[in-house]
Amino acid sequence: MELFRVLVVEDFAPFRRFICSTLGKNPKLQIVGEASDGFEAVRKAEELQPDLILLDIGLPTLTGVEAARQIRKLSPESKLLFVSQESSADIAQEAFRQGALGYVVKTRAGIELLAAVKAVCQGRQFVSSGLPDRHLMDSTGALARGPSERTHFVQFYKDDNFWRDDVGELLCTALNEGKSVIVCATGQHVAALHESMQERHIDVQRLAQVGRCITLDPAETLLKFMDSDLPNQRKFASLLGSVIRDAEAAAIATSHRVTIIGEMVALLWAQAKLDATIRLEEIWNDLAKTYSFHLHCAYPASGFQGQQTEQPYAAICAQHSAIIPA
Repeated sequence: MELFRVLVVEDFAPFRRFICSTLGKNPKLQIVGEASDGFEAVRKAEELQPDLILLDIGLPTLTGVEAARQIRKLSPESKLLFVSQESSADIAQEAFRQGALGYVVKTRAGIELLAAVKAVCQGRQFVSSGLPDRHLMDSTGALARGPSERTHFVQFYKDDNFWRDDVGELLCTALNEGKSVIVCATGQHVAALHESMQERHIDVQRLAQVGRCITLDPAETLLKFMDSDLPNQRKFASLLGSVIRDAEAAAIATSHRVTIIGEMVALLWAQAKLDATIRLEEIWNDLAKTYSFHLHCAYPASGFQGQQTEQPYAAICAQHSAIIPA
């Protein structure tokens, strides 16, 4: 079996581990090197002459775009695929001008990365579904486009302002679109959300009365389906399935009628129960085969500091279709 030799360039070590773990699912891919800054990327590209190089944009010492420019001269046969937090079409266009064949927005890496690698290895252009494609088509028109489904997000947040600002806006948008929301969060975070929603003129009390805004306590909910240290899938499906059905029935929207924000997994992770955390993420994915909903899991980024958390970080990311780093 012919192997495709890959160099991974990413300065954030946990996300680099996630990329390597994801690529490891394809037996035809061989990771021959890793780099954490632009100069190191150029040096290793010249030394290793890999078939494929995955590049971040925001690298220290030398940007990914400038690194790509130098790599094209030193390792001209290497195919380039950018995996970046940047979702600007202008930045992506510049990446393509430097010879890249693919561009994946990091929030879509969980669902798009392997498809992007496959397309680029075949000499086709890949544009992340998070980017407009009208200016990014290659000369042959052979563009591979990422899938548009977004069902299971994971957000790593820096501080509790995330709940008031980001989550508050998310839930208000969902409610204004006629969807129902299920909030499984601690009392402190629920209070911040309610304040944010009221400032945006959302009548939380009325929506709760009609069943379009359901609040669950994560610790109490966990107790209802945990068997010892692991979640019981049957109990979980029965409990959460019932809640989701009620939310669907109350929604005004006709499709994708339920948005869920939850931190049960974050509580398990904070208790150092990695197996239970991953298992609960898997059970959520199984439940999504029966019900249509958008699920947003939230983890404080402070829980993923240090080398010992790199593999758990990658394992958690692997369960999600979209990843939003802190």
